[in-house]
Amino acid sequence: MNTAIIKPQWSPLTIALMVGGFILFWPLGLAVLGYILWGEKFGGSPEKAQAYWNKGKSWCSSNKGAHRNWTNHRSYGMNSSGNAAFDDYRAEQLKRLDEERARLDAEIDAFHEYMANLNKAKDREEFDRFMNERRGSRQGYDAPTQNNGDQNNNGWGNNG
Repeated sequence: MNTAIIKPQWSPLTIALMVGGFILFWPLGLAVLGYILWGEKFGGSPEKAQAYWNKGKSWCSSNKGAHRNWTNHRSYGMNSSGNAAFDDYRAEQLKRLDEERARLDAEIDAFHEYMANLNKAKDREEFDRFMNERRGSRQGYDAPTQNNGDQNNNGWGNNG
């Protein structure tokens, strides 16, 4: 029995339903578009839909191993070219590039460490300056560098 009210084809009714679906709720419009494009493959029966789903699932699982080399940064997803000399050259160049990348990463890390130490020294200098100014502004307290010898430091400084 193949009597569906709305056939999965481009007709004024399905286009209107798709546009209305996008206006009301965009996933509904997307579902109608999917039905228009791929509804014939399912044929309206659950068995055909399950068979189509299993076919796609088996294709994904069979190709899973083919994509593993893409994530391995040493192989770069390349297979043998058939020319042993070229393959050796390519492997040597890729190894050289990896070493260069490691050296540059080490230099970047050293630079970041240098900048952190520089910022720490700058912060320390600003803090020391702040503390010296604060000590100088406190009542009855003189900074250790200000010792005229004729002042009474109220017990805070060197009473030479």
